[in-house]
Amino acid sequence: MDTIKQDKKGIVGKIFKTIFFLIAFIILVIAGIIMFKANTDPDKVPDVFGYKPMIVLSGSMETSIHTGDLVFVKMVDTTILKKGDVIAFRNEEDTVTTHRIVEIVFEDGKQYFKTKGDANNAEDTNLVAMEDVEGLYVGRIAKAGNFLMFMQKPMGLFIVLLVILVVGLLWLYIISKRDDKKYSKEEEKDRLEFEEFKRKRELERQNNEKKEDK
Repeated sequence: MDTIKQDKKGIVGKIFKTIFFLIAFIILVIAGIIMFKANTDPDKVPDVFGYKPMIVLSGSMETSIHTGDLVFVKMVDTTILKKGDVIAFRNEEDTVTTHRIVEIVFEDGKQYFKTKGDANNAEDTNLVAMEDVEGLYVGRIAKAGNFLMFMQKPMGLFIVLLVILVVGLLWLYIISKRDDKKYSKEEEKDRLEFEEFKRKRELERQNNEKKEDK
């Protein structure tokens, strides 16, 4: 039974290790893609497989989207966008805003979007051209943007790396102690089995001697 339990623990440990390293690998790949695209074309928000992560810096979309959230927008054909969709777009200050489409307007044969933040009392002053749309809002991770902004600071990045290092060393220490304990048990088991083997051999020898004496 103990062997079965140890085997199960070993399998669970391997599964957790595989999941951990797989997630770490995916994060590294995504970070690499974002950094590469950001350096290649700094005027555009970098995307990963058609999805763009963005940090929310204002509360204009409360209560559906909050300050400090990490939102994801999907690159789509802008002709399919409709009233009620939440889009990310570049404004007149060349910063990205995420607001809701309240009206589709046609001027001089071109299509534009009139937008408004859910928490704002008035609509946005300028119309959004189709080419200024970064993507369609598809979801968010609450407050994850705050963490990413914290990591952008030298001290924040140092603290995060330090925590990862400490957790990694602690994990290795726990695994090492567990393995040492496992090997100690196996050694003790082998020693007891050997002692039992010697005892049986001794009994067998004594029985043979008694038979010869008779």
